[in-house]
Amino acid sequence: MEKAEYEWVKQTRQILLDQCKELSQTEITKELGFGFQSIRDSLVHVAGCYHAWLGSFVLAKTSSPLLTKEAIRVMKIEDIEGYFQQADQYVETMFHTFNDEWEKPIEKEPSWKTDNVAIRKTPHQLFIHSITHEYHHKGQIAAMLRLLGYIPKNTDILGLPDAQVVNSQSGLRE
Repeated sequence: MEKAEYEWVKQTRQILLDQCKELSQTEITKELGFGFQSIRDSLVHVAGCYHAWLGSFVLAKTSSPLLTKEAIRVMKIEDIEGYFQQADQYVETMFHTFNDEWEKPIEKEPSWKTDNVAIRKTPHQLFIHSITHEYHHKGQIAAMLRLLGYIPKNTDILGLPDAQVVNSQSGLRE
């Protein structure tokens, strides 16, 4: 995946975050009985994946990448956006740091896990995992929006208006 392709991920995420800004705090925190229970908790979990695998495991920028339940409980959508922006900075750093080493395995114990088991993965694997993980939970959040009575906006890359699609070869808008 190239930098321009990750821009698509960010653009579709922003569509979802913008829709979530229209929700009340009661709606965004309502426990709906699946996934991470609420839209807020699901969004924080998604961003936390980037923080844990990329920010902590791959880049070693933090030893405690995940937020406490107490911190999550008081988060507003703007705070969640900030958490994603920090995650995007980790992705940006990876693009600059691992140009020729995307496939070089890293083996160590994740700082946030307590089972003391070393994991061996490449930066590329963990980057792709973070993105597929995001889309998995984005589907759950879309279902939560429906349960709250909303019609989820299209967050598929194919749904981006042509003016937003960046050519992955040239980096220019088509």
